[in-house]
Amino acid sequence: MPHCTTRDGVELFYKDWGHGRPVVFLHGWPLNGDAWQAQLKAVADAGFRGIAHDRRGHGRSTPVWDGYDFDTFADDLNDLLTSLDLRDVTLVAHSMGGGELARYIGRHGTSRVKSAVLLSAIPPLLVQGPDNPEGVPDSVLDSLKAGILHEHSQFWKDTAVTFFGANRVHTRATQGNLDAFWHMAMAETVQGAVECVDAFGRTDFHADLKKFDIPLLVAHGDDDQVVPIDATGRKTAALVPGAVLKVYEGGSHGLAMVPGDKERFTQDLLDFLKS
Repeated sequence: MPHCTTRDGVELFYKDWGHGRPVVFLHGWPLNGDAWQAQLKAVADAGFRGIAHDRRGHGRSTPVWDGYDFDTFADDLNDLLTSLDLRDVTLVAHSMGGGELARYIGRHGTSRVKSAVLLSAIPPLLVQGPDNPEGVPDSVLDSLKAGILHEHSQFWKDTAVTFFGANRVHTRATQGNLDAFWHMAMAETVQGAVECVDAFGRTDFHADLKKFDIPLLVAHGDDDQVVPIDATGRKTAALVPGAVLKVYEGGSHGLAMVPGDKERFTQDLLDFLKS
């Protein structure tokens, strides 16, 4: 299996499909690169090279004890891009992966990057505060960590429901979506799962967004029960000059995997890549 060895010896598993200009996908929490299989195939079929890695502590990458912070994730991404010598890259990031993308640009710039897509992503800041009343309360973040530590297998089954909006009357989420979420979540270390909550919940990306000088597509569901659009997607689109915001009516947090929304997002992505 293909792996990239990071500067500190972590083995990052990645998929590498197709040929052409590279499109690198960054997954959300608690998933891994398998979450992007539909989009990987679509971009490869369209003449691009699709690459998706498993973050450290997730999936088939090294199950490390520490390093679950965005500076480390961004440097891991830099290791991947440099080891494969990828240039003219479009970075596509979901949820927590959006923080990885933002921090990568904040730390390493855009010399290798052509454009970016943030899907249901956490920047500029997820946690609720005086300047971010639309955000997620601290108590919710603490409850996530408590649920993982109490009984993580059942916690992931319960979390999958809101992740895909399966608790909504008109949901199109399938049992397969819920099962795939559980399978990927169980391949994340419990240590990583808990540490990532603090990382994605409380890291501020305002300074990173100021360094964006590339075309940016922001895609977000307006029924995202995990990462509220008013605290994140709408604010990011307003902060980055020239950013395009696409709102998916009724879209859940996991819309890139749910039938209907999945096809719409994939087409929007292909249109953006070709523009």
